[in-house]
Amino acid sequence: MRRNDVAQYDALAGEWWRPDGAFAMLHWLAAARARLIPPATRPDAILVDLGCGAGLLAPHVAGKGYRHIGVDLVTSALEQAREHGVRPVRGDATAVPLGDGCADVVSAGELLEHVVDLRGAVAEACRLLRPGGLLVLDTLNATLAARLIAVTIAERIPGAAPRGIHDPNLFVAVRVLRSECARHGVVLGVRGIRPSVSGLVRRLATRRGEVTMVPTWSKAVLYQGRGVKNG
Repeated sequence: MRRNDVAQYDALAGEWWRPDGAFAMLHWLAAARARLIPPATRPDAILVDLGCGAGLLAPHVAGKGYRHIGVDLVTSALEQAREHGVRPVRGDATAVPLGDGCADVVSAGELLEHVVDLRGAVAEACRLLRPGGLLVLDTLNATLAARLIAVTIAERIPGAAPRGIHDPNLFVAVRVLRSECARHGVVLGVRGIRPSVSGLVRRLATRRGEVTMVPTWSKAVLYQGRGVKNG
């Protein structure tokens, strides 16, 4: 199976909600991403979760007042997302079957490093936002450090990354992403993010337990973005 093959997610369907399974780190990142999302400020506010997978963001935003819509290509993942309160929509991140300006928040978590058409995916994320809407994301930087850590090392650590899940040629340079967002009226603030040292050491020693993701000065590997669409 080639790298970044979407069929891998069907093969790994039973791993999504296992806290110590193959997608453990996605749980940690979902919790960190949710901390960037404020409570809804109006009734019927909508959060569009691009590349939602099995809905790992859902528990972390459940009390914030959003109607949570999840968009993904993988039917087996969307079925699980529905079970966790997400309204599932099958669609490609570069051609989302939702209307312009429908979303108060768009989340693109661990998605952009998987899309071949980065420009198209960013355009869609920004199109979905209403004026004043919030874009939140996290992704992998296009650096040698990211290739080493996210592929060479992480694919050998249980729960860090399934083998072959990433194609490092699709990793996303900060400069490129900020430029693409700006083209669509979103000024993206960016910061690095990493696992807490104590949590990671405990995880490596026991192979269990959630790890808190914390901000860091370095954006060389993982980074978060947050930006508001111009009115």
